[in-house]
Amino acid sequence: VQLQASGGGLVQFGGYLRLSCAASGSIRHIVVMGWYRQAPGKQRELVARITQSEEINYADSVKGRCTISRDSAKNAVYLQINSLKPEDTAVYYCNAVLMLTSDFAPRQVWGQGTLVTVSS
Repeated sequence: VQLQASGGGLVQFGGYLRLSCAASGSIRHIVVMGWYRQAPGKQRELVARITQSEEINYADSVKGRCTISRDSAKNAVYLQINSLKPEDTAVYYCNAVLMLTSDFAPRQVWGQGTLVTVSS
C-alpha cells in the first residue's frame, strides 16, 4: 500500500495551498484519511482528518480557513488551507488508517511528506 501526495511548494503569505493524496494497493476499506504537519523543531501535529462517514476534525490553528474532503471512489483525500501564514510552513504528511484485502485489523500508513513554505 502507498500514499502518494502532491501539491505544496513555495506559496505566498495570504495565499492558499491545495494538497492531494491518493492511496493505492489492495485496499479493502479506508477508515479515515487525513493530513498532519511537522514544522522545524516541533512535533508532528494533526491538521485535519475525515472519516468514512465524513466526520471531520480540524486543528484549532486552521479552523475557519481549512477544508478537507475525500473521494472514496479514488481513495483520495484533499486539503485546502486559505489565508496562509508563515506558521503554516511545515512538511505535510498524508495519513490513512485502512485495511488491505489481506488484513484482519486496520493499519496506519503515512505518505512521504511534502514541504510547504509560506513566504512573507
